[in-house]
Amino acid sequence: MADAGPMPLSFEVDGRPVEVADDGTSLLTVLREQLGHRSLKDGCSPQGQCGCCTVLVDGQPRVACVTPARRVRDRSITTLEGLPTESAQRWAEAFCATGASQCGFCTPGIVVRLHALRAKGTAVDDLGAVEQALLAHLCRCTGWRTILDAWQADSAPASRDLDAASRRATIEGRSPQRVAPDVALGLGGFADDTAPADALVAVPDGRGGWAVAETLEEARANAGKIQGRRTTTPAAPPLDLPPGDWDATLRTSWVEPAYLELDASWCAPDGEPATPLANGGAFGGKTDSVAAAAARELARQHGRTVRVVLAREDSVRLGPKRPPIAGGVRADGTGVIRVVHTPGIAEAIHRVAPKIQIEEVEVSGPPTSVNVRAAGWAEALILLAGTSDRPVEIASPEGATARARVVLGPEPLVEVQVRCGQPLDEVVLRSYCIGASHMALGWVSNEALAVDPDGEVHDLTIRSFGVLRAVDTPPIEITLEPDDGPPVNGSDAVFAAVAAATWIAQGRPTDWPTGQRIRG
Repeated sequence: MADAGPMPLSFEVDGRPVEVADDGTSLLTVLREQLGHRSLKDGCSPQGQCGCCTVLVDGQPRVACVTPARRVRDRSITTLEGLPTESAQRWAEAFCATGASQCGFCTPGIVVRLHALRAKGTAVDDLGAVEQALLAHLCRCTGWRTILDAWQADSAPASRDLDAASRRATIEGRSPQRVAPDVALGLGGFADDTAPADALVAVPDGRGGWAVAETLEEARANAGKIQGRRTTTPAAPPLDLPPGDWDATLRTSWVEPAYLELDASWCAPDGEPATPLANGGAFGGKTDSVAAAAARELARQHGRTVRVVLAREDSVRLGPKRPPIAGGVRADGTGVIRVVHTPGIAEAIHRVAPKIQIEEVEVSGPPTSVNVRAAGWAEALILLAGTSDRPVEIASPEGATARARVVLGPEPLVEVQVRCGQPLDEVVLRSYCIGASHMALGWVSNEALAVDPDGEVHDLTIRSFGVLRAVDTPPIEITLEPDDGPPVNGSDAVFAAVAAATWIAQGRPTDWPTGQRIRG
């Protein structure tokens, strides 16, 4: 008698019985790729480290990407789409009202987690429990504090001009962005969510080409995808300081932008590819993404719609990094900055520090870009801020100003005052400034990539980048100063100011990351 093979898997999804093949795949693959539940997002491919694919299994939160589908046989799965409508809407309105969602990629998983926490009876004022629950998640945009605000928010939405809010979000994110309650539910229009179900799937093959197949799993298998890892090799600044008698010195490391939504696009033959930017600018990290051009060319070659998807490992290897620098400056504004060769970086630095000499150095390593948030000019202004004991005040090339004070220790605090033209929407502007502060704190203290002498990146998991967790992020107070001028980006000035204030509070150590704790 012929072997009938394994029995199909039967379980319940959002109250509906389903049956799928027991082929050893993950619950994420079954739910997202086979059953079309697009609220589940893939931010780590799959490493079980970002929380974007969180679902409830018999009411308990689980990360779907590292849960084998066969482990949920005869069990009940609840996705974000399966939450009670009133509950999902309440969370959506709370996240929108507090600025707890920007691109909206990580928030579906966080909403599911918070829903489960609320169902357990966790008190509204128990923020410690919320921070502990958020250890399973990463959010790069919001700086965590607004998510805590959403946990405590009244469900009644405030009256706001969401078109004005979207304009401010677009200015801060430097790409078109929509502000609305449904964005927190993952409905921001991400390219990989809108791809036709019958599209071919293409992934980088590791040799400069693309592996193309009918499904994402097959494409990754054809590419020989190897699970990313966190190396034990220490990260170190790649450049030596220029010789000189300096009042302040600084060396930075390779840094990953660490956006959660991975590069993706799709294109029909003779069509226009879906933008990888969708509902977020990725802090400049996707400005030159390879995904869109690849989708267009592969669709032409195959005569079919092609969906291009980068894994986390691909993003780390192919995506642009912040250019490392090694610099010394004097109080009179003169100095030397050595920087990994990056087109446009000298101009970016000279816009704010014309007296500094620039030395571009060829170094083996990942690609760099001047488009990454405040690249070059932030480092120059931070160095100059370190030459005096005056309070930190940063003026961006666009005319925004930010003042920052950072208190470290058992009762840490970040205080920021920012002026950047008409706010348009204070909730959104505050959210972006908190997120920029969070990124600055991590950049100074934790963030770095290990890159070997041949230029190969060895940190390939999202947790290895050093992004600050919720439990490590101190209270961040933002004051928006009145300004009737035209609106300009303010969060980049905040990013530079908080980084400078953090560095000064830590004693101006030359090498970043400093390894010093922010909180506690």
